[in-house]
Amino acid sequence: MPASAPSVCFLFDNGSLRPDATHSLRKVAAALAAHTGKTVHAVSLLHSSNVPAEDLNGEPARLLEPALLDFFSKNPQGEALVLPFFFGPSAALTTYVPDRVQAVRARFPRAQIRLAPWLVDIADDDRSVALMLAEKVRDVMRQQGWRQPGVILVDHGSPQPEVTAVRDHLGNQLRRELGRGIATLAVASMERREGDAYAFGDPLLATALRTAPFNRGEVVVALQFLSPGRHAGPGGDIAGICATAQPERSGPPVAMTEPLASADPRLVELLARRLDQARNC
Repeated sequence: MPASAPSVCFLFDNGSLRPDATHSLRKVAAALAAHTGKTVHAVSLLHSSNVPAEDLNGEPARLLEPALLDFFSKNPQGEALVLPFFFGPSAALTTYVPDRVQAVRARFPRAQIRLAPWLVDIADDDRSVALMLAEKVRDVMRQQGWRQPGVILVDHGSPQPEVTAVRDHLGNQLRRELGRGIATLAVASMERREGDAYAFGDPLLATALRTAPFNRGEVVVALQFLSPGRHAGPGGDIAGICATAQPERSGPPVAMTEPLASADPRLVELLARRLDQARNC
């Protein structure tokens, strides 16, 4: 890369029609920029550009591919560090994003585009995400006055077993971190595709909440979600699943943690490490 060519980071999520998700991503991008001294743009893969600008402080949401094309149209020899705001290797990262990057390179052959790793690498024992999840669980326990609740770690659910392996890895780390402070811990999916081929995603959260030991007593649902949105936001899908299951349970209503996205220094530092990996690849 020529010495005078600019280098910027594009922090991207999957995208949401809920403005809270874009606000959350922008907050993380600003914290990462302050931490690294690098220009960081918050963008999405899909959906977010349909959110009215007036719901986003007058600044329309941007999608990754158009943002890259705009950057390289002005800086054809520039460098873009493309940083996923994803827990694991979803199809978006293994197929969709590489295809979009290839399309950009076809138009700008001298462009430098480096794709950073996702947040959780099951090959190492980095506990950053598990520590943040544990803090969220303990926050709920304090708020509710609970001593040893059961905990269910729930993710969206994925047709990719490698993504489910990340959830299971985080579940094991979270179990060790919470230790005797909880009664038990299980993992679950919000949803999964039908068929035996996708049984690795079981159990569903709806099933787990109706099955012992989580069908009674105090239960915290720990959200393995980075941002609020249609699934993890107020009145979202997971809240609906918990409310629907409650009449079939005995004990207080299930309590949910908040999504992880924030300017938490541990999250920002983890993203900065992934950014360094992209720079050094």
